[in-house]
Amino acid sequence: MQRNLPPLNALRAFEAAARHLSITRAAEELHVTPAAVSHQVKGLEAYLGLALFKRANRSLRLTDAGQACLPGLREGFERLAAAMDALRAGDESGPLTVSVPPSFGAKWLVARLDRFRQANPGYDVRLDASMRLVDLAREGVDIAVRYGAGRYPGMRVDRLMDEVAVPVCSPRLLEGAAPLRVPADLCRHTLLHHTAPYQDHGYPDWRMWLQAAGVDGCDLSRGPTFSMASLAVQAAIDGQGVALVGDVLVADDIAAGRLVRPFALSFPVSFAYYVVCPLASAERPRVVAFREWLLEEARNSAARSAAA
Repeated sequence: MQRNLPPLNALRAFEAAARHLSITRAAEELHVTPAAVSHQVKGLEAYLGLALFKRANRSLRLTDAGQACLPGLREGFERLAAAMDALRAGDESGPLTVSVPPSFGAKWLVARLDRFRQANPGYDVRLDASMRLVDLAREGVDIAVRYGAGRYPGMRVDRLMDEVAVPVCSPRLLEGAAPLRVPADLCRHTLLHHTAPYQDHGYPDWRMWLQAAGVDGCDLSRGPTFSMASLAVQAAIDGQGVALVGDVLVADDIAAGRLVRPFALSFPVSFAYYVVCPLASAERPRVVAFREWLLEEARNSAARSAAA
């Protein structure tokens, strides 16, 4: 029987925003920008021809229509998640599906993944590197690495790694005609920028780092902007400029000599990396194996960085 239903992502965005009565907290839970949640909710309201929220003075309240549909929608999601958990609970066949932020996957996880396969030859891994809305329980994802504030309701959450933002560049740049001796020298170099959803929450950018370094007068409009930090890292490796990125993403490149930190000053980041998985599947053998391996790899990585 064909059912005329609105898009699932719009329903999920509305349910999270209604539960928190906050677009920002819904965005943190869903690992997207507040603008993305607002867009999904407004699309749902347009689809239904009904207002679901009352918005005034930065507060959010449900309308009568929103209040009426929320319990049934929440129950539907819970029943769907329970059905998927029941299907997966007795099935260890098929690949272990792991969701990660793209830059973390490219610059940290992939280089280590073969060690998991060697230690656990019975488990194949399917890596889903995406910034899209991913609901683990409802989309068949076994375990995920999330970058955020650590608030993931209904999930088992383990803190994986903290991070600071650091400037990096190719060693060749230090040897060029415009040496990098003090932070003010950055004004004579191309600054590489990157944008990401978490930057809505105060992630450090060049303006903040330069201000902390006591540097004024740099033209921050210069330099290319990339949609992912890993692209800015690659541009820095290629000698195209200086990137400001999380130290987790460049630890291997620094150790290999592909990048250097021209200045010791780092900038604190309020977010961290977390390992998350649905409570219903948290003790499945392959989930436990990957989680414990990931936490051990993070400890080893932190120890190597501290010793460097």
